[in-house]
Amino acid sequence: MTDTDTHARIDQLVKGHHAVLFMKGSPLFPQCGFSSRAVAILNHLGVEFESVDVLQDQGIRQGIKSYSDWPTIPQLYVDGEFVGGSDIMMEMYESGELAELLGGTPAAN
Repeated sequence: MTDTDTHARIDQLVKGHHAVLFMKGSPLFPQCGFSSRAVAILNHLGVEFESVDVLQDQGIRQGIKSYSDWPTIPQLYVDGEFVGGSDIMMEMYESGELAELLGGTPAAN
């Protein structure tokens, strides 16, 4: 599979769902702390999201990094746009910006 094919697959995933999290593992069994934190944030907001386990597909694992020009995983996309990784998600969650973007319930302070 070429980089173009991989980017087309990623593009379909990103544009085909309201929220997509490219992560290590699954929402029920995250395989790294950062993916676990990203899932916890989204679950706390009560947002439905699609997840893609990059450990199951090396093409996607490498391709998502060039697709977004972001070197780390997890990566969150909302309405076809790259949002960021777990640190950015946490900052946006704490400010209420992520809940607003996703249409979830803001964090209680």
